[in-house]
Amino acid sequence: MKFKSLYSRIALTFAVLILLFGSLCGGLDLVAAKYHQQEIVQRLSKDLAKHIAKHWPLAKANELDKSAIAELFHMLMIVNPSIEVYLLDNNGVIKAFQPNHHHPDERLLLQQVNLAPIQAFLDNQHLPLTGDNPRNPDAANVFSATELRQDGVKVGYLYIILTGQDYQHLANQVWQGHVFQSAMWTGFGVLVLTLLAGLGLFAAITRRLNALSGTMAEFEKMDFSGGLHVCPKITRSSDEIGQLACTFEHMAERISKQIQQIHAQDELRREMIANVSHDLRTPLTSMQGYLETLLRKSENLTPEEQHRYLTVAVRQSQRVAQLAHELFELAKLECEETSPSFEHFFLQELIQDVIQKFELAAQKKHIHIHFTLDQAMPMVYADIAMIERVLSNLIDNALRYTPEQGSINLELLPTDGNVSVRVADTGKGIAEENLGGLFERHSPLRHSSNRSHGGGGLGLLITKRILELHGSTIEAFSKPGQGAMFTFSLPT
Repeated sequence: MKFKSLYSRIALTFAVLILLFGSLCGGLDLVAAKYHQQEIVQRLSKDLAKHIAKHWPLAKANELDKSAIAELFHMLMIVNPSIEVYLLDNNGVIKAFQPNHHHPDERLLLQQVNLAPIQAFLDNQHLPLTGDNPRNPDAANVFSATELRQDGVKVGYLYIILTGQDYQHLANQVWQGHVFQSAMWTGFGVLVLTLLAGLGLFAAITRRLNALSGTMAEFEKMDFSGGLHVCPKITRSSDEIGQLACTFEHMAERISKQIQQIHAQDELRREMIANVSHDLRTPLTSMQGYLETLLRKSENLTPEEQHRYLTVAVRQSQRVAQLAHELFELAKLECEETSPSFEHFFLQELIQDVIQKFELAAQKKHIHIHFTLDQAMPMVYADIAMIERVLSNLIDNALRYTPEQGSINLELLPTDGNVSVRVADTGKGIAEENLGGLFERHSPLRHSSNRSHGGGGLGLLITKRILELHGSTIEAFSKPGQGAMFTFSLPT
């Protein structure tokens, strides 16, 4: 089984931790109980060897009294068969020992006892202390010990194993006891209940994450275009999951809006490409027709007709070139890497230069261009080439829609930290329903401007994009029959 979900991984990790914790606690409890039991036994019988040596003389003539020792062994075998008594010489060699009442002829596996634990016991070091067991060298047992003296001379040690073979045999059977099994099953039950309670809590916690994950999956199936509807119980909570759900909702709203904007822009781009293709097809077809006529009928055409055909072809080629230039300029402005080269300059000087550029065209239509400057203006901070393009687009549009004997007025006005520019004409004006989309790709004035003046109709869109790069906007005001006015501002 593969654990892929968050809940299954948390559950598996929690179960493993519970089992490890239970095993560790059980092992530590067993070890602690063992040493605690040894400490109790050794503390209770600590003075046993000393008491026996005091009230039962075991040495005689600086030697061990064998008869007294035999009598002592007989008595201890009857009173407490679980202990084992050994008499050692000063080097720890066993000189006598209490026979096993089950195996009286048993021989010892260890003939000498290590005296280091005995000395530590006599020095009253911390209990429990374990020493050698001559009958079982692999096991260490708690003991009681004392020195044997005769007339102040140490003749050996009395060494008593407090947990002998009979005691160990009974201790090994504690696993089968009612108390131990009850404690074991109780501990196991506690672990199982803890595990079940933990799994239930994890299920309650991860249920909200699963719901949020399912909601995100549905949002993905809708191609990120629909709304993300998260359960209110999740978003109302103040914990991390609730905060994550709120963040997902806000993110989904932004993604959905961006997807819609992308679709809308894609539709506009397709529409613009279709319009541009149509706009290009007309002048190209016209130019191709006139050039083919010149090639086929050049011998039959008069010089005046040839000149007229060439003039039309050149005018159509200029129209194609202007449209291509506008498309290139718009694509460049919409590129994220394009940024203005800001500098300080006097806007009134730039306006005068642009007016001079259109002076000849204005004279041909008998249109007067007026520039009004009431007071000295501060320098503006902008890209001079881009602002020149903005002014050129606005004046060029004004010339197109202003009839003969009309006028175009440019005005500079100081505002709070800005210089406001107004370009007004006395043309036929713009219908109110067309003002909203005037600066968009689908501007309602594109087609009429193309057919009448040969432009691409993208000038206002380019103007808007340039001003957006400068952190500014452009507005249009117009009433039919009363001309139009465009206004924008630049920072000083």
